Amino acid sequence: MKVLIIGSNGQLGREMQKRLAANHVVFDAYDIPDIDITDIKSINNIISKNDYGTVINCAAYTNVDAAESDYEAAYSINATGPKNIAILCSKYDIELFHVSTDYVFSGEGIKQDGRLRPYIESDETRPSTVYGKTKLAGEEFVMQLCEKSYILRTAWLYGDGNNFVRTMLNMSKKRDEWNVVNDQFGSPTSTADLAEAIFCLMAGGNYGIYHATCEGVCTWYDFAKKIFEIKNIDVKVNPVTSEEFERPAKRPAWSVLENARLKEQNMNVFRHWEDSLFEYLYHLDD
Repeated sequence: MKVLIIGSNGQLGREMQKRLAANHVVFDAYDIPDIDITDIKSINNIISKNDYGTVINCAAYTNVDAAESDYEAAYSINATGPKNIAILCSKYDIELFHVSTDYVFSGEGIKQDGRLRPYIESDETRPSTVYGKTKLAGEEFVMQLCEKSYILRTAWLYGDGNNFVRTMLNMSKKRDEWNVVNDQFGSPTSTADLAEAIFCLMAGGNYGIYHATCEGVCTWYDFAKKIFEIKNIDVKVNPVTSEEFERPAKRPAWSVLENARLKEQNMNVFRHWEDSLFEYLYHLDD
């Protein structure tokens, strides 16, 4: 049976196509305007005419700041969209992969033995942004409406498209000194690793919520420094606080996720973030 990728023009959608093609898996890939996840008829027109065994939903409203003043659009894509897909996957007995985010948590972290620990899948969700709230609503619809579903929460994602890595490299051509936030912690995650995790989980039947990020922890400042170090670019990076970058949406101070369920099943294919970043930068100009 075939795989359907929705949101095929995004970073993960593009990587997922590479991964499936490399493993000789037959798939279809759709994005706007050929599919509109906010319109259940649009999705049904495609799903009903094909024998899909798996649907991978990579589509999302990801503009965190814009979502604060555009709740309706964010909810339509991040909540109603997954709801529509889940209804149809349940109807046609198709397994569903839905990609979510660390923003479903408060971003304040949970202390254990006096130190912040990574979030695990069973921790309380408490989003503080419109983006996080709409993504959590999407998760809830998927879990309620599609028994054969996987939800993968990821963070700090980069791949083939606009992302932090490319932004840093482009900025380095304009100035030789930049300020980067040093009080927000997370795990930079390569779409290559996330796509591999999805591929490994396919048809396994171990449905539920998974955390899916690269190993290790750093700040955006650390991330930027490592990018320039690997590329041997001479740029001065200054560590600054979040307060110096005022934005409409509050950024999580703690975005660190533990891939607990993947590790329990001996299926944690994620590398250390520095190793994945090195590979990404090595092939960036290919």
